[in-house]
Amino acid sequence: MSMRVWVRGLVAGAVAVGVVGSGVGGVAGADSGGPEADLAYHGAVSLDRGRIDLRVTPRNHGPSAVADATVRLTWSAPLAARQKLPDGCARLGARVVVCRTGALAADGVGEQIGLRMRLQGRPAEVTLEIGTVWSGDVVDRNRDNDRQRVLVLDTGDAYYF
Repeated sequence: MSMRVWVRGLVAGAVAVGVVGSGVGGVAGADSGGPEADLAYHGAVSLDRGRIDLRVTPRNHGPSAVADATVRLTWSAPLAARQKLPDGCARLGARVVVCRTGALAADGVGEQIGLRMRLQGRPAEVTLEIGTVWSGDVVDRNRDNDRQRVLVLDTGDAYYF
């Protein structure tokens, strides 16, 4: 499968999830009776004169493995029109980027996702919301640790979550 087809599928899937809502099987937290995992995201983000540097590491606390998941990164300010995103990430609107995590073993750590982006203008602060938007057929009943909200000031300092 080519990357272009995969990204279109990722974006279409994320749009479908966003439109239909959390009652669909496959959405993190949906009670589908499938295997259970516990996804979490940790990392650091900085803002310097409108430039964002973000590193996110997905983790699965188990008990089941996750074949793949999608994390949504939502910014309180719009992103610049042109962005260079790494493989596995796609733009989903003016303020949203979605990225696949790849496979996550039970009680395992995934590959770090690194993004360098620009915002429109140079806001003094921005809020980043992080959360799982899709996790296949795996149920995540502990949604407290896969949802993060981080206030990032334009200081160039790293804010850890």
